[in-house]
Amino acid sequence: MRIRRTMAAAITVALALATTGCGSDSDGAGPVTLSYGIWDQNQAPALERIAADFEEANPDITVDIQVTPFEQYFTKLQAAAGGGEAPDVFWMNGPNFQLYASNGVIAPISAQVKDDDLDTSVFPEALTDLYSLDGELYGLPKDYDTIGLWYNKTLFDAAGVDYPDESWTWADLQDAAATLSDKKTGTFGITAALEGQQDYYNTIFQAGGHVVSEDGTGSGYDDPATVDGLRFWTDLIESGSSPSLQQMTDTLPLQWFESGKTAMFYGGSWNVAEFKNNDYTRDKVDVAPLPQGKERAVVIHGLANVISANTDHADAAWKFVKYLGSEEAARTQAETGTVIPAYAGTQQAWVDASPDYDLQVFLDATGYAKPLPVSSNTAAWNAAEAKYLTEAWAGRTDVAVAAAKLADAMNANLADEGN
Repeated sequence: MRIRRTMAAAITVALALATTGCGSDSDGAGPVTLSYGIWDQNQAPALERIAADFEEANPDITVDIQVTPFEQYFTKLQAAAGGGEAPDVFWMNGPNFQLYASNGVIAPISAQVKDDDLDTSVFPEALTDLYSLDGELYGLPKDYDTIGLWYNKTLFDAAGVDYPDESWTWADLQDAAATLSDKKTGTFGITAALEGQQDYYNTIFQAGGHVVSEDGTGSGYDDPATVDGLRFWTDLIESGSSPSLQQMTDTLPLQWFESGKTAMFYGGSWNVAEFKNNDYTRDKVDVAPLPQGKERAVVIHGLANVISANTDHADAAWKFVKYLGSEEAARTQAETGTVIPAYAGTQQAWVDASPDYDLQVFLDATGYAKPLPVSSNTAAWNAAEAKYLTEAWAGRTDVAVAAAKLADAMNANLADEGN
């Protein structure tokens, strides 16, 4: 609970000390350079094309794309916002949105949307809802993502295991993972990563459990079904079908998969560019739907482009954000195979851009997708997840015991949000 108050206070105080604000715009003073903060180097080439097209239509505006790895992105953003130096435009995700919006770090855009008669119905309603707070829209959706089961065809062929398909259940995955694991070669069937969106949130939903209540006031980690969704992963580690938590800390799950040391990997639609650009995975992997538990489910999420409340160039920033949310920009993202664009009618081009992979899997998943669990300070209970679930993933505590402790901690976090 201290995390939210400390961060919020730091941001609020620093913003109060800043001498500039969204209302003091210097767009009319001459050429403008907009800083644009993102966290994925794989997306930079497509965004550079989009920025170049925007600059051609707006010759007085230059866009400076700034890439910060995700592991440092929000730490850097918090510090920059506190000093009044956040990028003019930057990426925002669901878990952090409410905290940044409620503390005045990002500017609402409802008035601009209304003045320009912008049709936001072209974006998934779940995403415009995600980036709205107290009746105000704060960002235009950029893309969306779902999760699939990536698999190494070469390892499957060598082991004589049939490729996964839509008929697979948890039991099918567990059996295949055991067969594909080989102690002699140090190869494992799958990486049971301690990661929510890509891994255990999906199995929690598939088990019929939940992470946070619909009203955002209670944890779902004391639900037996939720525990079943967690145990799916700890069982894979215990059985030897996955590297240990320590091994996955020393070498990240993505690195295990990209070096041919694991046969399966729960990964997102955003991994397409990564795997296409990796010499090993380029022609050795494909993707299938996630295996189902008691029900079929998958996590859906998406990013938005937002404007700093402290920008000196509010008008130019809005022009850029509006262009980033346009059909033209969406098609550039799609045709380069970068991400699934949020703009309606442009997604098929993303599938067609990578014909060697069965990317229709990710689009079809929207039919049974569930939103990424968030609240007004998701980061606080994300930290609690890491603390308590680490004990279960490391085999030091039974997963049910760890989940019960996590539920207590998370309920305290959620209660603090309401104060």
